[in-house]
Amino acid sequence: MNADAVGAPRPRIEGRLKVTGAAHYAADRPMPDLAHGWIVTATLSRGRILDIDDSAALGMPGVLGVLDHRNAPRLNPQAGNYFGPDGSLLLLQDDVIPYAGWPLALVVAETSEQARAAAAALRVTCDVEPHDLDLRPEHPAARPASTAFGPEADLGDLDAELAASTVVVEERYRTPEESHCALEPHAATVWWEADDVYAVDANQGAFSVAEVLAALWSLDRERVHVRSEHVGGGFGGKGACGPPVILGSMASLRFGRPVRIAMTRAQVFETTSSRPRTDQSVTIGADADGRLRAVHHWAAYALSPLSEYIEACTEQAKILYAAPAIRTQLTAVPLDILPPASMRGPGATPGSFALESAIDEVAERLDLDPLELRLRNQPAVTPVSGRPFSTRRLVSCMREGARRFGWAARDRRPRSRREGPLLIGSGMATTSFSAGVFPSKASITAEPDGTFTVSIGASDIGTGARTALTAVAADALGTGTERIRLRIGDSDLGMAWGAGGSRGTTSWSFAITEAAKKLRNDPARPTTATVDTTTMIDFRSDRERQTYSAVFAEVTVDPATGEVRVRRLLGMFAVGRVINPLLARSQVVGGMIMGLSMALHEESVRDPHTGRLANGDLAGYHIAAHADVPDIEADFVPDYEPQDPSGFNGLGEIGTAGTAAAIANAVWHATGTRQRILPIRLDRVLERTGAVAGELREASRSSAASSRSSAGGAPRS
Repeated sequence: MNADAVGAPRPRIEGRLKVTGAAHYAADRPMPDLAHGWIVTATLSRGRILDIDDSAALGMPGVLGVLDHRNAPRLNPQAGNYFGPDGSLLLLQDDVIPYAGWPLALVVAETSEQARAAAAALRVTCDVEPHDLDLRPEHPAARPASTAFGPEADLGDLDAELAASTVVVEERYRTPEESHCALEPHAATVWWEADDVYAVDANQGAFSVAEVLAALWSLDRERVHVRSEHVGGGFGGKGACGPPVILGSMASLRFGRPVRIAMTRAQVFETTSSRPRTDQSVTIGADADGRLRAVHHWAAYALSPLSEYIEACTEQAKILYAAPAIRTQLTAVPLDILPPASMRGPGATPGSFALESAIDEVAERLDLDPLELRLRNQPAVTPVSGRPFSTRRLVSCMREGARRFGWAARDRRPRSRREGPLLIGSGMATTSFSAGVFPSKASITAEPDGTFTVSIGASDIGTGARTALTAVAADALGTGTERIRLRIGDSDLGMAWGAGGSRGTTSWSFAITEAAKKLRNDPARPTTATVDTTTMIDFRSDRERQTYSAVFAEVTVDPATGEVRVRRLLGMFAVGRVINPLLARSQVVGGMIMGLSMALHEESVRDPHTGRLANGDLAGYHIAAHADVPDIEADFVPDYEPQDPSGFNGLGEIGTAGTAAAIANAVWHATGTRQRILPIRLDRVLERTGAVAGELREASRSSAASSRSSAGGAPRS
């Protein structure tokens, strides 16, 4: 039987479970003898604990005890994340307070309400020390960022090419700290059985969380069992071993019962990682005909001294445009903050805002169409490394997107289009995001009844991974999707990459496809084939593997109020062979909405005196609501990734990266004023000059006259 599941727009397999409430998340699983934990967090950004008075809390109804640095179990100080030791994992180990929101204690009680009430009765005395939240590239503690993702670019003679340029644009761009805001708050239910620890946790990679938890407790990995069957969104914020599972494991060991910690929205804001602030400078030199001569992208980002992290803002400067001289510099600035984490389109999203805004500024200075400028500077090979591209359909994305958007009819002069008092503008941006696979292990069992059980430690965080992997397995085995039983979300299923970096589905699909090949050579039933792709992956490929997008935006701006509305978004994407067009479109549309939200709304604001979030809830931290979301069109150009046996690439990040830049460029086109700081708030757009007021009065009179003319000049009744 020939299967054709890949490429078909199939709805989510687990959709009915979710809409009927039958899907169990980390805080839903029934557990006998369950206790509940409540986290008490620091209200200052740096200091030391002098005393914790828990006498009142311990006397309250239902309270089982209080864990803090004086009585908590000891953890392995060498435990870490992808980059090495991570001090943010070492909760309740000493009296040091490294950032606002740091867990100081955990109150455990029979009910969540009792634990919360007792936590409010806890009295913590601290010594406040001066803190530093001042992100600036010239900060005395600033240092070169880790080059774990590859070296910085230093191609050609930058100074000479800039000196020879007809036009030089040199500008500074800034983006704020942002929260992931997943629908499901972080939660974990944890218990011990003898020397084994079990957890049902909201995370993006059960195996990686199990590895870290095993390291923290100095256990063999096989003694740690983490499950994450259903996860209500992550966007990178659930990629690490978080406070609920760490503190839950400590409390369960201490009190001998299963413990559940379900964080409130406010706790998620203050205690879980976010996208870091960036401060970026871009210098571009070009000839009169629009040929780029030099690109220099220097980006600084905030991080914590507790752990290493890379916000790779400068990567696209190495990929998108050809120029004789390209230099990138990435600077890390240690501050008294929570360690940041990847957020959808890490590095590329804030980085593309800077680079693509600067490209538009070059087009403005040259009086050249922004689309034409981009088309004139497309590279034949990777500009810095010289490697050929594996596949590069960016020009197709730009041309098809421009055709559908009606870009050819655009008057490139700013403030050239009005509707009554509103200014109308359109803009575009392109972007890329690295693609590839990471090692994973898959097992497929051919059952006696003709069905197949596919087991892989994948994570479905709401993306539709179950549905996509079922289709991949069906086609690889030459059977129908109804004969596939998929098991995911369990660390016991073996090593697997998490849902992140646009590499989850491609990594898991590769492992499943290879296991299916092995199984089809064995006619026995039942039989199982297992494949670990670690030795199959070429991490030193001679070809550059990327995904690409071109995003077009139309906005309206009310200069009297500063209100910006996105009227229309269109995105064209090159992401390899598309597994499920329905789910893929959902992914990129969701990404574009997040990009819109970044452009106009999202900004974590910290009190400079305490370092605490001043808007740590969804009332103060604004995200795009339904009324903010315009008509969105998203589609894919034909593409096939030759480095993947099935032609796949990832698409989780590419929708977000580039969207904010397209909107910012559209706001410039509408107003004639460049927005170089995100979000594009009302106060940054508001125009108060008399000249503008005169323009608006004239526009209003013209509009009224036009309306009377259209009505035939009939008198009012």
